[in-house]
Amino acid sequence: MIVYDGLKTDFLSSCENDSIAIEIEENILNKLGKHTPKAEFRAWENSLNYMYKVLNDDDIPADAGIAIEFNIPQTSKRVDFMISGYDSSENPGMVIIELKQWDSLSEVRGADALVETFVGGGNHRVVHPSYQAWSYAQLILDYNHEVQSRNIRLSPCACLHNYIRHENDPLDSEQYKDYIDEAPAYTKGQLRELRDFIKTSIKKGDRKDILYLVDKGKIRPSKSLQNVIGSMLKGNREFIMIDEQKVAYEEILRLSLQCQKDYKKRTVIVRGGPGTGKTVIAVNLLAELTQRDQLVQYVSKNSAPRQVYLKKLKGQIKKSSVDNMFKGSGTYVDCGNNVAHTLLCDEAHRLNAKSGMFHNLGENQIREIIHAAFCSVFFIDESQRVTMDDIGSVGEIEKWAREEGSELHYLELESQFRCNGSDGYLAWLDDVLDIRETANYDLDGIDYDIRICESPEEMRELVIERNRVANRARVLAGYCWEWMKSEANNTEYHDIKIGNFEMSWNLGSGEPFAVSDTSINEVGCIHTSQGLEFDYVGVIMGDDIRYENGHVVTDFTRRAKTDQSLKGIKKLYQESPLEAKKRADEIIKNTYRTLLTRGMKGCYIYCTDQGMASYLKKRLEKAKVETGNHR
Repeated sequence: MIVYDGLKTDFLSSCENDSIAIEIEENILNKLGKHTPKAEFRAWENSLNYMYKVLNDDDIPADAGIAIEFNIPQTSKRVDFMISGYDSSENPGMVIIELKQWDSLSEVRGADALVETFVGGGNHRVVHPSYQAWSYAQLILDYNHEVQSRNIRLSPCACLHNYIRHENDPLDSEQYKDYIDEAPAYTKGQLRELRDFIKTSIKKGDRKDILYLVDKGKIRPSKSLQNVIGSMLKGNREFIMIDEQKVAYEEILRLSLQCQKDYKKRTVIVRGGPGTGKTVIAVNLLAELTQRDQLVQYVSKNSAPRQVYLKKLKGQIKKSSVDNMFKGSGTYVDCGNNVAHTLLCDEAHRLNAKSGMFHNLGENQIREIIHAAFCSVFFIDESQRVTMDDIGSVGEIEKWAREEGSELHYLELESQFRCNGSDGYLAWLDDVLDIRETANYDLDGIDYDIRICESPEEMRELVIERNRVANRARVLAGYCWEWMKSEANNTEYHDIKIGNFEMSWNLGSGEPFAVSDTSINEVGCIHTSQGLEFDYVGVIMGDDIRYENGHVVTDFTRRAKTDQSLKGIKKLYQESPLEAKKRADEIIKNTYRTLLTRGMKGCYIYCTDQGMASYLKKRLEKAKVETGNHR
């Protein structure tokens, strides 16, 4: 859908009459039913008046098509500005322009395509404008059948008209080169260069015909996209399915394809604990359904699983259209009904009610995902809800599925990989942590290396030794130490200090914590490790969990102030102390349960509370004795 469209002459006239921003505001209200914030209105005025100057050139045809705020079909993404027409050889094309108000930015070293700039009232990490323009063009190319079949050439670029470029500017850092080559970035003083870029693609007007074709184009993944993701998955041992994973995969595949036959909504709830292969199933479905001509996306709230599994798919490939298939859970706030064929929501227990930087957008992420897709699949483990904002539960999914008229289906997965294929360790942990009483007092039949370490140094050395084999061992910790944002990229600054032991929380730049070669020198938290697997983990259990008077107790006051997981708990404690303690107890225990189940082959534990260390040693010794008796 296009919010505003017209010929170049129409656009210039509206700018001269100072009405262009008003027209767009009225169109958004009429077409989308949304009111426009003042800041966005001012941004249009500034950017579109600049585009008036750019297009005020007789060599750019008067009957070229102009589209503003083009909503890419099947997404909530909007392209700022598009110009359509024909080149000198009569080939159809569109110039895609991403407009930015920014006047400064800084490079985020090692983080592919990310920069930091002032937006939303503070400094935040966002994608590089050239990456944004390129990704929008790639998204249209990959899914718009008219663009594919008519060979419509898309030429993306970025325009930062307030940005004064300097020599060795961070905007032009070497790490962004691949994206700038695909989508040049034009800054203040480069008006003529932007004009020349437009004139290369648009020599003859089309009277909006190309815009119409693109806007009405049928949604279908391109053959090149299907081939790319198929080849990435082929032979990739990370994503081989076994046993019931294959059974679940085939059932979800059947249900999704059925949705395309009878146009009925279906919601699939897949329950499975740590190590059951939920993500493996999701990624295989992502590839297969794309090859079946579906628009399908992998969705998660946490960015860590998306980054890691995308990298595992891509390998050494840096720039790929597959990037557009991995989405955050807040993506679907403004999406229409059934705009996607299938959405695969991993780590569904981590979903929030509200979306956006300030948690003020939308109604409910579960409802929005179900609303946006014919087939919605939720992979969930309710024992892994670890923040006050986590609302993902089977009951919540059922509620919104019924509200949306979606047919419900259920699948259950049992442990396959985690802890060498046994649910016994998980049940033993639940009993040890007083999460729930189980019959698992021992570790009978479990080939799993679990040790309680005397010092954090001992724990770290064990992890370093295990990591030498395949870079699949990490140190993790409960969130009991402050995370200093100002030192986020400083390897010399150590957030975590226990006696003479010092380490940094995982750094803010570089590759994802789970796959980086340097992560062995850092400590991961729940936010960078949940949903991921390692061979071995070392876990530091902080003062927020202790053993006192014969019980495992939790203490939310010992959590770091920088931890957002328990945001709002103090207010709740003032209103309802019992409810606050119950919520905090669940979150803290779930956090450690999750950390302690990240290793497939072993877990090494250090406790800051000596009472907790002694208790775990006794439980472990008892488990070994019981195991010996069984044998």
